[in-house]
Amino acid sequence: MKLSELETHLNKLLNISKFRDYAPNGLQVEGRAEVKRIVTGVTASQALLDAAVELNADAILTHHGYFWKNESPVICGMKKRRIATLLRHDISLFGYHLPLDAHPELGNNAQLGKLLGLQTESVMDERELQGVGNVGFLSEPQTLEAFGQRVQAALGREPLLITGGDNPIRRIAWCSGGAQGYIQQAIDLVLMPT
Repeated sequence: MKLSELETHLNKLLNISKFRDYAPNGLQVEGRAEVKRIVTGVTASQALLDAAVELNADAILTHHGYFWKNESPVICGMKKRRIATLLRHDISLFGYHLPLDAHPELGNNAQLGKLLGLQTESVMDERELQGVGNVGFLSEPQTLEAFGQRVQAALGREPLLITGGDNPIRRIAWCSGGAQGYIQQAIDLVLMPT
């Protein structure tokens, strides 16, 4: 596949024009014009780049690419080494941040909801262009402890549980990534009558 065709397909599939983001979404570093092998990863770390080189990849698709808002534009140190690896091996880098959080089927929130057995009813704020959080419910109410066990079993790690009372959990709002700005909105949405 041509690199330009892959770029057009991914940009359309992930609807990148819908998002105001902290980094550019799409092709961030251009490599060879023909793409036969793609390596994927969460972050465009040096380890991922080295694995892509070892696998003779033509492109890398990540959630966390490069060129973040408010980061230094100077290309030196770690950033220089990473970009040099891509350029030396003619490998393209694609980064899709919020579009990969929010996609209704492929997105991190959709996949997390599916993994936890949550039924999504809406995004957290439909007025926002990027609506990256989801609101949904459990098929049966659960205690906080039972839901925590469900999270641990699904994700393989112990969650931090902060009790808000003894009421069973039925509605849940969740947001992948740095969702600190959504906490009050999540509380308000979960407490709304259904």
